[in-house]
Amino acid sequence: MSYGGLMHDVAMSAHAPRLAPDDCLFLDVDGTLIELADTPFDVHVTQDLGSVLRAVSARLGGALALVSGRSIAYLDTLFAPLKLPCAGLHGVERRGADGRLHGTDIPISRLDAVRAPLAQLVQENPGTLLEDKGRTIAVHYRLAPAAAAVIHAGVESIAAGLSDAYQIQAGNHMLEIKPRAFDKGAAVTAFMAESPFRGRTPIFVGDDLTDLDGFTAVRALGGRSIAVGRRISGQYQLDDPARVRGWLRDFSTGAAAAAGQPSRI
Repeated sequence: MSYGGLMHDVAMSAHAPRLAPDDCLFLDVDGTLIELADTPFDVHVTQDLGSVLRAVSARLGGALALVSGRSIAYLDTLFAPLKLPCAGLHGVERRGADGRLHGTDIPISRLDAVRAPLAQLVQENPGTLLEDKGRTIAVHYRLAPAAAAVIHAGVESIAAGLSDAYQIQAGNHMLEIKPRAFDKGAAVTAFMAESPFRGRTPIFVGDDLTDLDGFTAVRALGGRSIAVGRRISGQYQLDDPARVRGWLRDFSTGAAAAAGQPSRI
């Protein structure tokens, strides 16, 4: 069972990218648009952020998509009443701008063999948390960092019984078992084959190892990657989600404040 996404992008450009109406934008959510919380269930979205995303999407002709480890159903709840094109579960499920759903036919039962052992692993390590998303399962240890080695070894052992169709995806204080054939890069590539994304310059904004496939995909398409924080590297950098929101807000209002622009690494 291998780990996915353990690679880094390279900072190359000398000038900060400014969104243009003929670009398209792919946004991770946790750690990128909103601050990370102690548990994945403690996050929230302000009404202001929803309004900014709606305005940015309008300026881009609808070419804005969320690309997240969350499920599409969770994203819709989190950003309600806004419903954007989005890829959930790292691309396992995807909703295009036309509202059509893709990739949701993977049986949830394929992970039944690991559900009970993972629950037991979490029970034995106080502070850790099991997040069962149906077609993927994540174990979080943000509140129990000392358990990292035990969790890594345990998830590796439990996942070993699955077929090669699954892999372990490392993230920020978490490990997730997910179908190997799907990742955020594949989701970006699929979006780029569809209207209104087709023919535009793609920009991907993310903060974690799970976003590196998205970085690779936009680079291959002549686009740009923006890393948030210092956990990963992109062509450009924003310090934190607040900076991302400011950068988006500037574009939504037509402003070009230098303080809101990503800086070169």
